[in-house]
Amino acid sequence: MNPLTRRHFTKTITAAGASLALGQLRAVGANDRVRLGFIGLGNRGDQVLDAFLQHADAEVIAICDLYQPYLDFAAKKIGKEPKQFKDYRKLLDLKEVDAVVICTPDHWHALQTVAACQAGKDVYVEKPLSLCVAEGRKMIEAVRRYERVSQVGIHRRSVPFCHEAAEFVRSGALGKITVVRAFHIQNEWPKGIGNPPNEQPPVDLDWEAWLGPAPKVPYNKNRSFYRFRWFYDYSGGQMTNFGVHYLDFIHWALGQDAPLAVTAMGGKFALQDNREIPDTLEAIWHYPGNTLVTFSQFNASAAPAGLRGGEIEFRGTKGTLYLQSSGYEVVPDNITPNEIPVFNPLNRAVNRQWRAGEKPLIEPKKISAGSGSNTGPHARNFLDCVKSRGRCNCDIEIGHRSTSTTLIANVAYKTKSYLEWDAQAERFSNNAAANKLLSYEYRAPFKL
Repeated sequence: MNPLTRRHFTKTITAAGASLALGQLRAVGANDRVRLGFIGLGNRGDQVLDAFLQHADAEVIAICDLYQPYLDFAAKKIGKEPKQFKDYRKLLDLKEVDAVVICTPDHWHALQTVAACQAGKDVYVEKPLSLCVAEGRKMIEAVRRYERVSQVGIHRRSVPFCHEAAEFVRSGALGKITVVRAFHIQNEWPKGIGNPPNEQPPVDLDWEAWLGPAPKVPYNKNRSFYRFRWFYDYSGGQMTNFGVHYLDFIHWALGQDAPLAVTAMGGKFALQDNREIPDTLEAIWHYPGNTLVTFSQFNASAAPAGLRGGEIEFRGTKGTLYLQSSGYEVVPDNITPNEIPVFNPLNRAVNRQWRAGEKPLIEPKKISAGSGSNTGPHARNFLDCVKSRGRCNCDIEIGHRSTSTTLIANVAYKTKSYLEWDAQAERFSNNAAANKLLSYEYRAPFKL
């Protein structure tokens, strides 16, 4: 955002809500192209752009980024000379844009989503949805008030084998699910992201505009492109970066949308770079129906924890489902019909007889279905819903609940607390101090 015009931000957004939203409620015709504007074209933005360009009815007519080389790269890929902007508000002013795709750093998602809704645009916004819980709720309110179609970029909601695996768990075939474990494991030791000094920003980067509502701090290259996710001013760290994908799938498979309680422990145990987020973290949530869910972030060790590197495992009384990036596998348990005997030295035979007659109660199953990282089907679902005005596979309420679950784990980590969560009120019922971390104050003059 141009610093010279930041003082007009609130006035501009209010005017947009009044004059544009009511004039752009039309549904795109079933055979029409959906005219898209892209906001943010860095690493993930480029990947999502590729996903939309797979579809002939997606017409990217405008692009926005603060960094000119990203704009040039995207424009060449798109062809047809899309309009280029460095101020996203100017893109939103284009009446010919039907929908926007927001792939900026997390701390910009709320402002840009609300502004897009007020401008009468449908919204595809990358995960994690928000930087704090209160932002997510405001985003939902904007989507509903302005009757916008919304899709949060938790793309596994549109991957067929993930749908099949979630249905399998939800069917009860695994029995009672007592534990679900999820993992983000990679060894970043010893250098991690490095420890560069603060310096003057590059001449082709408007650092003031990049920071936006975040606190004003000196430029450090680790706080900008891609590596911003290691700093809490702009991201929830790997807890929200990877954890949102995993917790969303867990919600889907369990038929839940919020935990009852959460706690977390961890820290910077091995790496000496200038990150703020931990390199080692373990979070535990307690869900209705008595299921424990854990997320393990191990970034100083590489050995896989799940079966063949599985990212998520659902441990049921009849067996376990392992979700991997390319499919899933069901491994039955052998179930004994007998009670646990009284082990004693006088009759060791009874020890061996305990498991007599054991057998599996479900069939093994293994599905290999390509890559779960393909965002193309999720883009397709959004385009279809823009035309039909239906709810997307990952509507903003779904994305908010999954994002909130990871955000409250970060609050538990920062406050060293066991927190009881009232999902309806979106507040902690046992820790008033922790509730203060469910929102944050934007840097003036930004307001939501």
